[in-house]
This record gives sequence, C-alpha cells and structure tokens, in this order.
Amino acid sequence: MATYKLADFDAVLAIARRGSFRAAALDVGMSTSALSSAVAKLEEQLGVRLFNRTTRSVSLTAAGQRFVDQVSPALKDIHGAIDTVRSQQETPTGSLRINTFATAGREILAPLILEYLRRFPGVQIDLVTEGNLVDIVADGFDFGVRSQNLVPTDMIAIPLGPARRYAVVATPVYFECREPPTVPSDLMAHACVRTRLPNGGLFRWQFEAEGRPVHVDVEGPITLDEASLARIAVLDGLGIGFFMESDVREDIETGRLVRVLDAWTPPLAPLCLYYPSRRNPPAAFKVFIDLARELARSSRAS
Repeated sequence: MATYKLADFDAVLAIARRGSFRAAALDVGMSTSALSSAVAKLEEQLGVRLFNRTTRSVSLTAAGQRFVDQVSPALKDIHGAIDTVRSQQETPTGSLRINTFATAGREILAPLILEYLRRFPGVQIDLVTEGNLVDIVADGFDFGVRSQNLVPTDMIAIPLGPARRYAVVATPVYFECREPPTVPSDLMAHACVRTRLPNGGLFRWQFEAEGRPVHVDVEGPITLDEASLARIAVLDGLGIGFFMESDVREDIETGRLVRVLDAWTPPLAPLCLYYPSRRNPPAAFKVFIDLARELARSSRAS
C-alpha cells in the first residue's frame, strides 16, 4: 500500500491556489525542483495526472480538481487537529508565516521578530515582504502587517506603534546652491528620486495641509522600486527623496540628510499586526500575539 505524505497534499493545494510552481514553492518552503519532484511522485502513486503543465502555465486537470475539492476540507480538519494539540504545548515550536511590505518589515524586525526568536528559539519565522496586499488566509500566512487603514475588516488587528509619517529629504550639499522647497509645488524645480509601485505605476508624492491632500508627480534623473536603493541615491546627492520617516530617521538625526516640507507630512495610520480568529491556535501563534500586545503597550507608554 502506498504511503502518502501530508506535505505533498499541502503542495498540491498550494500549486492549485497560486497557479505557479515557483510561487507555491515559496509558500511551502521548498525549492521549485523539489516541489515538482514531490508532485510528480504523488501523481505516479495515484496513477493520474493532477496538473496540466506548459512552459507558461499550470492548471488542474479534471481529476486534479476533484482531488483538490475532496482533499482540501480534510486537510483543513487535519491541520486544525494539529493546532489543537500544539495549543497545549508548554514550549512553543513550529513555524509562523508573516506577510508585510518592505518598510514595515524593517520597522518590526528588531522589536518584534528578532525579540520573539530570542525568547522562543524553537520557532522558525518566514517573513515575506511584497508591495501588493494579499489575502493572508488564502495564501497560507499566519499574520499580516499593514497600515491600519489597509487591514481587512474581518481581521483582528493590534496597533504596533505610534502614527507614522513621510519624510522629504536631501543632503546638505544638495541644498548648498539650491533653495529648499517650502511648498510641494516647489519640487518641480528640483531633481527628485522617483519611486515605481508594484503595479508598475509611478508613485505620486503625497502631502497634506489643513486636511487638504496634495499630490505631486515629481521629475528626476532616476526611478527606483525599493526604498533602500532610493536612500543610497539621495545620500549620494542625486536629489530629493520621499521616504517613510523610519527609513531615514537616523540620517536626519545625524545630519546626513536635511528634512524639508515637514509641515506638509502629517501623521499617518499606524502599523497593525492582523490575523484571523482561530479556535485552537498553536502556542507559537498565541505567544506571538502576546509579544505584539506587549510591544503595543510599550509604544503607548513611551
């Protein structure tokens, strides 16, 4: 009698959900080749092809669709049973998957993620950063971290810190022979480091004064899609950059960068950890929530 692995069933569901071996491999923590081999072996054991594969796409066969429809609820029950048992653990173990965007990842890495790993070394964390907002339940994540205004209404949310702000900055050398902007429209006379969004569009710099929003399509010599690259360009004196304050706070405090248009960048919504309600969450899940609440309390007190 053939022996089947629970992980192989999870792999099939991940491929069906993501429509790609590469994306599914990231979800289940395997290499693409290992995932492909596992599915091929399962298909051989079952004696039926589960997926139609081409160089450009992956889709379920009719047999594969029936398999997924029947296995999916059973796997949900099995994982629920595993969670119930793990919830009784005294020492948290296992893994947690967290989805966020790059800037938020940098903000929570030290106070939340690394502190958690120091306290609970038996747990592994898979932190995935991406610009697009995803369905954390459908994509197999335990938690998400986003701005409060982007948290889905059916999720439980924990604010992780104070309100956040944008910061418009350039080097002192850049402003030596240029007049610093005093209103957003002045930026049109400056070289700016532009940002490309995950959907391919250009980010319009966002300002506000007395409740009135202002958006500026800046011009500049370079367009980048990652804040750390933009920071390098701005520190090199290429022009003015637009960042989350947390990404350049140390540069401002040490004088490497000069902040402008401060009155036009009011507080924004804070970051929130969010997650779905779970009946019997494992110990690793529960203590992560406890640490997030501890971080939230300390942020309010400071």
